[in-house]
Amino acid sequence: MTTQAYHEASMTLLAQADAELAAGDVRQASEKGWGAAAQVVKAAAEQRGLPHRDHAALYQAVDALSSEASDDDIYLLFQVASQLHVNFYENWDSPQNVQRALAATRRFVGLVSRLI
Repeated sequence: MTTQAYHEASMTLLAQADAELAAGDVRQASEKGWGAAAQVVKAAAEQRGLPHRDHAALYQAVDALSSEASDDDIYLLFQVASQLHVNFYENWDSPQNVQRALAATRRFVGLVSRLI
């Protein structure tokens, strides 16, 4: 995929996360939120020629982006998005907390989008 395709996928997944949460499907909302975060990282990594095919590579790309922007929030907000991925499997978080995590993920996507 291209940088633009990854970025567009991120935006689509964010919208789907909101729709899933509104429909009461916390697990799917969580996974779509994680997907949005992962896709925007892939967009920025693709643009920079960084690997992005597995979780470890995504974390390394986030570290590079955080350093590039001199913004620790990029790293910290990615950690929140990562917890959404865990929630998809464990389903232990409340709708209110998933809503908070999606708001943080939206902020993360915005920060990384500005780097693209």
